[in-house]
Amino acid sequence: MKCFSLWLLAAAVTAQITYQNSSGTILRVDNGTYGPEIEEHHYYYDQWPIGLAVSSTGRLFVCYTRGTYAYTLGEAVNKTAEVPYPSAELNLPPSALNTSFNGIPFGSSNATGLISVQALYITPQTASRPETLWVLDTGRPTIINAQGTPSVPYAQPGGPKLIAISISNNSVYATYTFPPSVHYPDSYMNDLRFDLRANVTSGGRGVVYIVDSSDEGRNGFIILDLGTGESWRRLTQHPSVLRASNDVPSYQGHPFYQRSIGMPIGHLQEGVDGVQISPDGSTIYYSPLTSNYLYSIPSINLLARDSDPLSEQAAHNNVSNLGQRGGNANGFEGDSNGLIYQLVPSHNAIFYYDPRDLQTHGYVRDPRIIWPDSASIGADGYFYVNINQLPYQPMWNDGVDLRVHPGAVLRCKLPGGGTKINTLG
Repeated sequence: MKCFSLWLLAAAVTAQITYQNSSGTILRVDNGTYGPEIEEHHYYYDQWPIGLAVSSTGRLFVCYTRGTYAYTLGEAVNKTAEVPYPSAELNLPPSALNTSFNGIPFGSSNATGLISVQALYITPQTASRPETLWVLDTGRPTIINAQGTPSVPYAQPGGPKLIAISISNNSVYATYTFPPSVHYPDSYMNDLRFDLRANVTSGGRGVVYIVDSSDEGRNGFIILDLGTGESWRRLTQHPSVLRASNDVPSYQGHPFYQRSIGMPIGHLQEGVDGVQISPDGSTIYYSPLTSNYLYSIPSINLLARDSDPLSEQAAHNNVSNLGQRGGNANGFEGDSNGLIYQLVPSHNAIFYYDPRDLQTHGYVRDPRIIWPDSASIGADGYFYVNINQLPYQPMWNDGVDLRVHPGAVLRCKLPGGGTKINTLG
């Protein structure tokens, strides 16, 4: 019986290998690629990245959500290494990331030091503002207890913040924090986009649109007036910002379920994740991570203040469902042609929505695109994207780290001569 079992196993293995060998087939084959040629621009051999941004001169800035990482904001110094940016001192040490009150864990309330940076964005130099690296700090690091179980402590006012760094002299020139009525203890700021035109808000210095993608709290938009420092919320718990229940995507051909230590087998929970603004500032595009649908809303509805009793109702009434895109999408980007790029980890691809024909199209697909997490369009006309193998991280695989170094920044040329959007400020 043992020999027969071994024969069956050997036959099964042989059959599998034979089935996978398509080199001699006369059938049409999906080779897993399309689109412009991809270049391997940077490799990560130390900390696994989340966000990135590319300056007008090609400087590459990266960020890392953390508990144990030595720093959360860095700059690439060559093809294979990064260093803390703008200094190690601005990056709080791991021992200073969190605290507790009455046994309840909270992130640090430090409003000047960096705790756990989720996203970066660069805006161009203007007459009133230097070329700026905007740094979105969630204030909510991942903490690993003695049993190896991860958790994300609640946010304290001061910890979640937006920091503006002048790229020319590598110094912080502005910091914005949020009141607890806008950023809740269980909020999680994920990404951001800017409209820096002086006439957009009463403060005269523009506005920031931030998505709250919390997998445990109330999803929606946080809007920040850069002139006054005031902030407010829109579309909180609107159906368009909420996760799809029990969504099961496929990554590298395998159905994916989340497996966290000490928890039942589950599903990804993030709400509104990707966000992008149109070149003229009139429209905000967005989508939850676990949804196949793309949505938009006129920016005027997000800009309306709470002093207007109909502001939230008007926002709800003016959400547009732009249809399905063919898969879940993570981060967004946009170019001067008005294309809305969407990172689609379930297809190892990047799609774009074209407002002119109201359709989603494939831009680039490649087996190396294993979880595209964040993108940045450079002044050089290249599309840069972080690859970080997120489905293989230990938090989603019973504590086992299945990622394989290196991570990477890939880049490829934009279609149609597209460039970075610089018209908003």
